[in-house]
Amino acid sequence: MSEIDPSNRHREFLRAFTTNEPAVRAFVRRLVPSRTDADDILQEVSIVLWEKFDEFDRSGSFKSWACGIARFRVLAWLRDKGRDRMVLDSGVVELIAEESLRVEPELEQQRDALEKCFEKIPNAQRDLLSQAYRRNASIQDVARTSGRTLSGFYQWLHRMRKRLLDCISRELAKETLS
Repeated sequence: MSEIDPSNRHREFLRAFTTNEPAVRAFVRRLVPSRTDADDILQEVSIVLWEKFDEFDRSGSFKSWACGIARFRVLAWLRDKGRDRMVLDSGVVELIAEESLRVEPELEQQRDALEKCFEKIPNAQRDLLSQAYRRNASIQDVARTSGRTLSGFYQWLHRMRKRLLDCISRELAKETLS
């Protein structure tokens, strides 16, 4: 492992972290019961990643390294929350973590396909979809903003989901053929 030039260390870390943060976030989210818990754990993970960045083997995968650290942070969180009956046993979390890491390449392909397909949607429709899926969004408010009735908005939302799903399927099929 080589020492990083201090002037580039921060830039290199930020590039690796921002590229892989969605996958690490999704990994953590699959292991804990709530989004808030996942956010808290991810903050801790990002601090540990920064503190240990000099130990990262540049020939390896940053995402795998980050998920490994995230796994230990989740287990530490579980240990600390162990008295709470709503928390999974650490053995179950280990199984979920292993399965999550196994399917991560496929999930990354799906995320990439979703991103490509989402970009193909006209801006106004994309904005409405984003509003509908924001945390704590009120579908009634979004429907009203769109000028549709609630029922009409749900129908539109169903058509948009179907459109995205069909596009994602086509994108994934292209990747399989190439």
